[in-house]
Amino acid sequence: MVSEYQIRVTPQVAADTQSLRQYIAEEQGFDGRTITAVRILRRSIDARQRTIFVNLKVRVYVNEQPQDDAYQHTEYPDVSDRQQVIVVGAGPGGLFAALRLIELGLRPIVLERGKDVRERKKDLSLITKTQQVDPESNYCFGEGGAGAYSDGKLYTRSKKRGNIEKILNVFCQHGASTDILADAHPHIGTDKLPRVIENMRNSILRSGGEVHFQTKMTRLLLEGSRVVGCMAGGREFRGPVILATGHSARDVYRYLADSGIEIEAKGIAVGVRLEHPSMLIDQIQYHNRQGRGRYLPAAEYSFVTQVDGRGVYSFCMCPGGFVIPAATDREQIVVNGMSPSNRGGQWSNSGMVVELRAEDVAGSDPLRVMRYQEELEATCWQQGNRKQTAPAQRMADFVNKRLSSDLPKSSYAPGLIASPLHFWLPAGVSHRLQEGFKYFGKHSHGFLTNEAVLIGVETRTSSPVRITRNQETLMHIRLQGLFPCGEGAGYAGGIVSAGVDGERCAEMCAAYLSSPSTAGC
Repeated sequence: MVSEYQIRVTPQVAADTQSLRQYIAEEQGFDGRTITAVRILRRSIDARQRTIFVNLKVRVYVNEQPQDDAYQHTEYPDVSDRQQVIVVGAGPGGLFAALRLIELGLRPIVLERGKDVRERKKDLSLITKTQQVDPESNYCFGEGGAGAYSDGKLYTRSKKRGNIEKILNVFCQHGASTDILADAHPHIGTDKLPRVIENMRNSILRSGGEVHFQTKMTRLLLEGSRVVGCMAGGREFRGPVILATGHSARDVYRYLADSGIEIEAKGIAVGVRLEHPSMLIDQIQYHNRQGRGRYLPAAEYSFVTQVDGRGVYSFCMCPGGFVIPAATDREQIVVNGMSPSNRGGQWSNSGMVVELRAEDVAGSDPLRVMRYQEELEATCWQQGNRKQTAPAQRMADFVNKRLSSDLPKSSYAPGLIASPLHFWLPAGVSHRLQEGFKYFGKHSHGFLTNEAVLIGVETRTSSPVRITRNQETLMHIRLQGLFPCGEGAGYAGGIVSAGVDGERCAEMCAAYLSSPSTAGC
C-alpha cells in the first residue's frame, strides 16, 4: 500500500527517519514495522509562532518498496549528425537550452566567453589575493554563469512560465540532492553546484554537442533580416542563435545598440549587501535565545515595503553564507552573496535593494540604466581605495547618518573600509533604504542593529536591458533566427526561471527550424 499524508511535526521528528516513521505509524494507526519507506515530497518550516513546526507532505510505503526513482529521468539521444543551433552562454539559460535542444533532436554548439567551472574557481581566489578582476573569468562570467559560485538557490516565483519541476529533476539527474524536490526554498549550495554543472556539460558532449570555452561572441552573422550564426573566438559558427549571455554582458548590449538591433532599457534594483551574525538572525527568526538548535537550518528572512512609491526589499538571502566580490571589470566594486550546502557559516547576508525603474533615469538611451549601474560601481571602487576593498558602514550608523568609527568582522574576504554610504549613495536609494530599515526593525525586533554591516554595492540584481522579442515565437522582434534568452535578455530572474526560459527558447528554435520558410537553413 502506498499513501500520501500532510503532517505537522517538530523539527526533531522531521530530522530523524525513525522518529518520523514512528510518528506516522501512531498518527495513522499502522504497525510501525510494516512501514518500509517514507519519502518526503514537500517540506517547509513554520516559524510564525514561538513553537516551530515543520510541515511535511510524505509518501508512505507499507509492506512494499518504492519502485520508482526519487526523480524523473530525461533521455538525451545522439544528435551528432543533426542540424546545429548556436547557444551563446553556458549559464543556466544556455545549459538548459542546450539540453532541451538535444531532447528535440538538434545539436547544440555552446559558446562560453569564460573558463570551465573548475578553472574559473582559480580566478575567483585571485580576486582576494591580488585585488584584481579578470574581465573574462569572474563570479559572473564562466561555465555555470552568475549562479555557479554565488549560491545555487532554486526558489522562484515564476510559476506560470514553464515546467519548474522539470528543471529541478534535471538538476537531480546530474547530481543535485533530491532534497531540492521537496524543500520550499530549494538550494544546491556553491560547494556542490560546480560538479552538477560539469555533469550537465558531459551530457551535452556525450550526445554529440559541443562546448567551447574562452570563446566570446563578437558579432552576429546576418543575411538580410535573418541571423544565420555568429563570430566568436575568431571563428564562424553557423546556425540560429540562442543568446543567453547573462545580466552582466555589457559588451553584448553595446554591440546590439551600436548595430541598431532593438533593445530597451529595463528597471533593476540597487542597494547594498546587509550582513548579520547568523546566530542573531536565528534568534530573531526562531524566537529563541539559543538560536536554531540542533534540528533547524540557518534561518532565512524576507522583507518588503514601499517608500516614496518604490519597493524596498531583501534579495537573494544567504543564511550561513558569505559576501563575495562580483565585479566583472577592474575599476568597479559589486557585491553578491553565496552559501555552501550546509549553510554553516557564522554570518548571514542578503541584498537590500531599492526598485529603480527605467523612467527614473533621464534620457531615451536604451543603455541608460546600464550606465547608471556602471557609474555607481565606479564610485564604489573609488570609495574602496581603488581596490576590491569594499566600502562599508554599520547598519544603525547608516540609518542615523553617522560614519562608523570601526567595522565588525565580516565574511567579505578582500576586506572592508569604513565609508559614509549614507552620503555618497544616490539620495533616492539612501533615503529609501534608511526608511525601509526602520520599518523592518519595527516588525522584527533586533534586526536594526550596529552588529550588522552594509557593504557596497549590490547592483547586478537583474539585467538593465531587455532584448525585445516576440511574445509567441520568442524570436527577436525584427531578426529571424535570434532567440534572446534568460536573465541577460531581460526575461528571467534566477537559476530556475533562466532554465525554464532556456527550454522555451529551444522549443521555439526547433519550431522555427521545422517551418517551411526555414527548412534546409
